[in-house]
Amino acid sequence: MTKYTPSRNYLTAGIVACALAFVSAWFALRWTPSVVPTILFFLTSACLLFLAARPVVEIHAQHLKIGSRVIPWADIRSIDRTGWISPLVVFLTLAGNRRILLVYPGDLETAKSLLRQLRRGAFEATIDGIPYREFWGDEPQSAKPAAATRKPLASPRYPMLRPEDEADVERLYQRLKTVGRLDPKGSDEN
Repeated sequence: MTKYTPSRNYLTAGIVACALAFVSAWFALRWTPSVVPTILFFLTSACLLFLAARPVVEIHAQHLKIGSRVIPWADIRSIDRTGWISPLVVFLTLAGNRRILLVYPGDLETAKSLLRQLRRGAFEATIDGIPYREFWGDEPQSAKPAAATRKPLASPRYPMLRPEDEADVERLYQRLKTVGRLDPKGSDEN
């Protein structure tokens, strides 16, 4: 089981936005134009606190659990990602054409991890309009025996030396093969 909890940064930012809204409201009592930032701070605070209150998402082998709601993987028919990745916003289409909006307010890495696990677990779903097997590149069972009979490809050879150096090494090798040593006959190091 993997558990994805909302990031605490959203709660902290929501409380700060709420405090700024109250300070701005206090200024609005004396100076009317500060009503605009008051409204903006209250809206921002409401959005951030809504994200902070999102339920925990748990990934199990047999099902997906969002808060207290359990959804078997076989019931998920489609996973459609929106443009939002942090916070992660995904539409899940279930059996019976029921749609769920999954909102996960986490950091970028955990949001990507959750999306990857959602895509891996929903084995009967289309992922952004692409069937599961095509999305993950899995071959159908009927094609696997044909793949096993294929001959493996030869590993590529990468040049280690320049062509001039290769010719020099080949010349030295041929000399070593014919004479038995590389040094000239007259040089003894005794």
